[in-house]
Amino acid sequence: MKKEIDFGIIIGPTAVGKTSMSIKLAKALNAEIISGDSMQIYKQLDIGTAKISSDEMEGVPHHLIDFLDPSASYSVADFQRDVREKISEIKSRNKFPLIVGGTGLYIQAVLYDYQFVEEKTDDTIRRKLEEKREQEGIEKLYEELLGIDPSAKDAIHPNNHRRVIRALEIFYQTGKTLSEQQQNQVSAPLYHAPIVGLTMDRELLYRRINQRVDIMMAKGLLQEVESLKKAGVDEVQSVQAIGYKELYDYLEGKYTLEEAIELIKQQSRRYAKRQLTWFRNKMDVQWFDLTNEKAHGEIYEEILHIFKGESK
Repeated sequence: MKKEIDFGIIIGPTAVGKTSMSIKLAKALNAEIISGDSMQIYKQLDIGTAKISSDEMEGVPHHLIDFLDPSASYSVADFQRDVREKISEIKSRNKFPLIVGGTGLYIQAVLYDYQFVEEKTDDTIRRKLEEKREQEGIEKLYEELLGIDPSAKDAIHPNNHRRVIRALEIFYQTGKTLSEQQQNQVSAPLYHAPIVGLTMDRELLYRRINQRVDIMMAKGLLQEVESLKKAGVDEVQSVQAIGYKELYDYLEGKYTLEEAIELIKQQSRRYAKRQLTWFRNKMDVQWFDLTNEKAHGEIYEEILHIFKGESK
């Protein structure tokens, strides 16, 4: 029995192999890919975000990659709007939309009827929080946020000071955490969109992450960061991303280069763990283990059946 599928979603932790699998599937499905990554949206952040190259795309159209100035802000609400527009646009061409990425909250916002009611900025609260960050560091504010809303650990990275401050500001304005606001949203998905998750043995994944960081450094990640800093891209959302934050700190003398690289690896491994926790706790995912390379062909065929709406 064939089911009508609105679009497909491929999720999984960083470095698990989403890109190669998604390209192969996209070709078989006559699909166009929408990036579900919150950092690949930025221009000039290429190496550190593992942004797909033109050659790697193999002719498959990609959307929501490399379109935003690195100094610009971009919210979950922006992503929700843009992806829904892209889904309609792709389907109007009789193509299959395929969302691929690792930012769980962004993908959830597309699937569910999340209403993003923008609270007015309270300058007094914002100023106090900014002052606290300058005096005590973002770590203290992040601890404060987790004390109020422990589940923020899965949604907000400790380096992303804008989101940390915004989450605290909303709580002090409304008395409700972001998690509480999300829980009050409608729980039924708006689309019939199967979610496929790619995973692998934790030790192997961590080795791949470490290797990926080494490859990024060899490709010129430090030079990419130096170029951004020279262009005045500083203290903005984009360069709070893992890989950029640590190398900015190195350039400011907070770490040696070796320490910064090790920190990038550590933070990337922690991020992968948080991604998996989020996907498993908050999303209805069909998981496939890529640890055994010999099984990749079978896994590909099974995922293809899922996205075609063909039950076995």
